[in-house]
Amino acid sequence: MINEQIRDREIRLIGENGEQLGIMSPREALQLAHEAELDLVKIAPGAKPPVCKIIDYGKYRYEQARKEKEAKKKQHIIEVKEVRLSPNIDTNDLNTKVGAARKFLEKGDKVKVTLRFRGREMAHMAQSRHILDDFAQALSDIAIIDKPSKVEGRSMVMFLSAKR
Repeated sequence: MINEQIRDREIRLIGENGEQLGIMSPREALQLAHEAELDLVKIAPGAKPPVCKIIDYGKYRYEQARKEKEAKKKQHIIEVKEVRLSPNIDTNDLNTKVGAARKFLEKGDKVKVTLRFRGREMAHMAQSRHILDDFAQALSDIAIIDKPSKVEGRSMVMFLSAKR
């Protein structure tokens, strides 16, 4: 809220240089803001009494937008990367997939390991659980199991995330 939009009975006022000007009515504060040719902006509406500051509103909005943009730039969105395996995978192929998953985990992403079954492979799902266990064991130095392996339709799924 700015200038005339502030309808509180009394406010705590901070001057343009950051000095405390005390508690006063919004009318008096608005008068001081007009004398300084600046705006009266409510910066902490939840406080008792609400805190208002005499500042240039356009500049204030620009600073806020810049801070938000900077914060957005620094944050890392955790993605879920998928590694697909088949029940009759060879040792070297498994090691290649483990290497790919290791890269994902080092970047800070989560890894979804999917063991897909087709046709007659569906009859031997229980015997193939060791593949996911071996996969998790190979990454045990940098990863923990988020969700243990479970069957979902024609596939068995397990989630891994990086150790903190």
